[in-house]
This record gives sequence, C-alpha cells and structure tokens, in this order.
Amino acid sequence: MAFPQPSISAYALVTGASQGIGEAIARKLAAAGHNLILVARREDVLMRIADELAATHGVNVEVFAADLSKERDVTALIEHIENRTVSICVNSAGIASFGPFITADWDYEVNQFNLNATAVFRITKAVLDQMVERGSGALCNVGSAAGNSPIPNNATYVFTKAGVNTFTESLHYELKPLGVHCTLLAPGPVREAEIPEEEQTFVDKLVPDFLWTTYESCAEDTLRAMRKNKRRVVPGPLSKAMDVVSTYAPRGSLAPLIGSFYEKMGEEQRA
Repeated sequence: MAFPQPSISAYALVTGASQGIGEAIARKLAAAGHNLILVARREDVLMRIADELAATHGVNVEVFAADLSKERDVTALIEHIENRTVSICVNSAGIASFGPFITADWDYEVNQFNLNATAVFRITKAVLDQMVERGSGALCNVGSAAGNSPIPNNATYVFTKAGVNTFTESLHYELKPLGVHCTLLAPGPVREAEIPEEEQTFVDKLVPDFLWTTYESCAEDTLRAMRKNKRRVVPGPLSKAMDVVSTYAPRGSLAPLIGSFYEKMGEEQRA
C-alpha cells in the first residue's frame, strides 16, 4: 500500500488551490512531479499558479474554476474527473464565519455548510470510487482542531469541521485494508510566514510569531503524514496545543471562554 507516485496519466486534485493550505500543498505536489487539477472560484488566480507550476516543474496542470458551495459546480467537477485518473485528492476548500448563529447571514451560512461539508462528502465519494477499484490512492480532507469541541459564535463552522474530522478518520480505517491512504488534516490557525502590520488581526498581534504554523510548513507536514498513511495530522505548536486543550479540557468552562474570543473575531470581521 504505497503512496501514489507521479505518473504521466494521473492527477492530484486539490480544491481551494488559489490560496492558503490548498495552494501550498499544490505547489509541493507539483515539485514532486505530480500533475494537478486545481479547483477554486478565481480562474485568473488559478491560471497564474498553473502557468508557474507547469513552467517550473514540467507537470501538466489543469484549471477547473468552480464555486463548490453550489451543487451544479460540484456535479460539473465530478463529471470532469470521471475522465481523469485521480491518484491523490486534497479537499482543502472551506470558509468560516464568526458571531451568533441566529443573526448570521443565512445565505453565507448555507454556502459555508455546502462548501465545508457537502462538497467534501460528494468529492470524497467520487475519488474513492476510482481509488478503491484500483487498490491505490491517497485522500486528505481538511478538517480543523476547532471541530473537536463546541465553540459559540463559530457554530456552523464547527458543525461542518466536526463532521469532516470524524468522517475522514472513520474512512481511514475502512480504506486501510483496501490500499488507499486516508488522512485528516486538523489544523489550528495557519497563516503566511509574514503578515504586514497593517493587515494583522488582533489574533496575529496576540499570538507570538514562533507559535504560528505557516502554509508551507503545514503542507510539508501534511504530505509527510499522507505518505505514511497517518490517520490524523495536526501541524505546528499552536495547533497541537489547541488540539489537546479542545479534546481534554472541560467543555463547560472551555466553550464560553473560546466563544468570547470568537465573538471578538466576529466584531473585527464586521468592522
């Protein structure tokens, strides 16, 4: 049960590939020689990344612009990959909201659920249909350390990420004897290595730089874990601390404390 090697006829599918974790993982996969199918909403950004990776690494890079919060776009992507050999899949696309659920923008909350949960669910099934039949492949779904516990003012996000966490870890055990690697990436806060002072949020200013996980280091940790077929990877010191605290601390006291923190994030987001 080996991790898929680069092949002229196979592709690594990466959603949320226009920025953040998705882009960083796509870059690492291209550097290792894997062809790519890059998925995100912003076609112009994807094209720029695709041109760069193809020129730098000599790989074939396809761009599939799609809003995966929309059922029709997910369906179109699934139909597209029916004609491709997908050896690796990284479901990284996702969004979050902060603030009270009852006063949240309902359309945004529905889109958040569809993107973070429903799209992951459907794309996972589509790629596993291929991988299991071949007896090889690697899947990584991006959940979150936030999915370990209740977080007031982040309810829809933790709803989706708790589902992705347990769904993916359950699949790990199902797929292991079938030859398919399956890893959950459950990060805490991840960001660029350097953030201009004028763009820093109060979280950036509150947490020392050495505790942050960068997108690049997160991608390295994730691919290392996928190659070893680890069930779960939590990259970086801050993420690991959040993972332990959210798993073992008393929820009755932890939830209100974290909820107040997320309430401030919501106020900053709306400002």
